[in-house]
Amino acid sequence: MTQLSTPPTGTGPLGRREARLAWGLLFPTLFIVSLVVVLPLLSIFWISFKPVGLADLRAPTPVVREDLRGRPAAGGDPAEIRYRIRNSSQDKLITGVVLTDTLPEGLTIQTLDPRCRMDGAALRCDLGDFEGGHREDFRIPVTVSQAFLDAETAVDATPVQITGSAENIMTNAEFTLENFARVFDGDEFWGVLGVTLFYTIFGTVGALLFGLFAAMLLNKSFRGQGILRGLFLFPYVAPVIAVAFTWVNLFDPFSGSANALLIQMGVTQQSINFFGQRPLALIMVTVFEIWRYFPLSFLFILARMQSIDSSMYEAADMDGASPFQKFWYLSLPQLLGILSVLFLLRFIWTFNKFDDIFLLTGGNAGTRTLTVNVYEQAFAISNIGAGAAVAVVIFGCLLIFSFLFFRFISREEGL
Repeated sequence: MTQLSTPPTGTGPLGRREARLAWGLLFPTLFIVSLVVVLPLLSIFWISFKPVGLADLRAPTPVVREDLRGRPAAGGDPAEIRYRIRNSSQDKLITGVVLTDTLPEGLTIQTLDPRCRMDGAALRCDLGDFEGGHREDFRIPVTVSQAFLDAETAVDATPVQITGSAENIMTNAEFTLENFARVFDGDEFWGVLGVTLFYTIFGTVGALLFGLFAAMLLNKSFRGQGILRGLFLFPYVAPVIAVAFTWVNLFDPFSGSANALLIQMGVTQQSINFFGQRPLALIMVTVFEIWRYFPLSFLFILARMQSIDSSMYEAADMDGASPFQKFWYLSLPQLLGILSVLFLLRFIWTFNKFDDIFLLTGGNAGTRTLTVNVYEQAFAISNIGAGAAVAVVIFGCLLIFSFLFFRFISREEGL
């Protein structure tokens, strides 16, 4: 009897139709992810090659304010409508500036500027081009009638409009490598990179080791185990601003409890500025990173340890294996996969960490990392381009790390 062979999955008209349906269902998700992830990433790359400062994020525009000057009394002294006009940029040209306004009833223009013309109550003034930093008081003499006073209408009741064209530095074709030259200039970058690597490597490894120790400690059943597990999670679930404020006050050199205890115990004769001197400040922020994020490693490692078959440990006990041998030859090989994943995630997250260091030290006393440098370049110095260039450098560093991880480490662990 001849046996009919079925085509492999994914081939044939039905398989191709299912594949098209699957891609059709996935397309909205892929499109949204692209918008959320890819577009901001491309914008950072774009800005990193632009000579743009914080003030350049908004395109130059003409700004106008209107008021009525003089004595607005019927039959009295003439008054003036004053337009205070300026270029919002100090160095960018605005071309074709046009002012339009509608005058309230009861105001009669005496003389009109040659650049202006009236169409009924509508005023239009072609003011030409404004150089960077241009300011002008533009005045129109008027007489006030009783109708204007009776109506009690403000001269700016109808908003004045002013328009003009200016080149937007964010969209023009001007590019520069000066931002990257500024990032790599001198020894400052390499010092910041060294601080970042120290903080990231020791913070990541420390969080994994403490998480592993906590998981081994709570892997056995005992009274109060649930309460202790909840307490171990406190550093991770507590608001970062609360715990950072607590640490700063705890280790304050003048009123901190830690210094008072050390002095009473005779460990030191004077207060220690834990977050204000090198290299202690870097060590302290790294310890804070370990303390705050070891619960995440603890949760994942504990879940993996509880899934290991207990019969292996029973067989090891029968063979007389020591606790260290059981850990090294039984537990650790089973945990290498989850430890590798945690190392990858924690390294990337710690490398990108900003809020912890900024709340503890503000990046001072030798704790300036690349993420803090992004903030200082973009907002403290108002150089958005240089800040974006540092962000691109961070992305490049993490890209290299991810490549090396998946090229070497994950291959050994079978990831």
